[in-house]
Amino acid sequence: MKLIFGKSKWEMRDDPLEVFLQRVMASGFEATEIYLGSLHESPAEIARLHATYGLHLIGQILTQGRSYQDHIKSLESQFEFAAQCQVAFINSHTGRDIFSFAENVQVFQRATQLSQSSGIPILIETHRGRPTYSAVETRKYLEAVPELRLTADFSHWMVVHESDLGDQSTNVELAIARADYIHARVGYAEGPQITDPRAPEWQGTVARHLQLWQQIIDQHKSNDKESLYITPEFGPPAYMHTLPFTNQPVGDAWEQNVYMKVLLASTLET
Repeated sequence: MKLIFGKSKWEMRDDPLEVFLQRVMASGFEATEIYLGSLHESPAEIARLHATYGLHLIGQILTQGRSYQDHIKSLESQFEFAAQCQVAFINSHTGRDIFSFAENVQVFQRATQLSQSSGIPILIETHRGRPTYSAVETRKYLEAVPELRLTADFSHWMVVHESDLGDQSTNVELAIARADYIHARVGYAEGPQITDPRAPEWQGTVARHLQLWQQIIDQHKSNDKESLYITPEFGPPAYMHTLPFTNQPVGDAWEQNVYMKVLLASTLET
């Protein structure tokens, strides 16, 4: 099975799209993940530039609003834009943790309807602040909406549960079975991002994430899937730690993500 490595625009959020794509290609990635609402280009231009550089596009959607109805409208409008960009699939931050279970179910059901009618996969990211902020809550939504598919970002759950998720095995196993995309950022019990994945003090934490990601790969292999997208997602400040008083970042996020790509390609068994 082939791993397709994506690169988030997070560290270059203010840079022109083409400058970002040039660096992505030079760094050996095969896809991008971009919050499409941050771009100034038209859908046709976004698609053209990605084709020019031979890169796949993962469209990111961030639904917004004060009510669940607002989030459904936000989802629909952002989806319409993304569909015109020739995305490989959509990674969506959808709904809110402050909405009721029934309200978030309606948001998720609308996402699955849009996905099924268009043929464009919409994956719901496990993320703090969203309905999928914890392994416990996510299980409820996966059971209520059988068509729901996930982007697995376990770094968030490690913070929420203050654990390496060893105490959440049943919930994590269900999430793994429904995960079609991986965000490969390494979190820990007190934060969503370690200081540097190369540092010796974090190797046990890195190994735990590798174990979880391998389980997703094994699941896809058992289902005879040909490929799986995975995006190293170490971010800039404030996700990256900074030094007191100077606010200087303790590392280079792009460099760390390139390191993670090499580590994943050499370590994960496909």
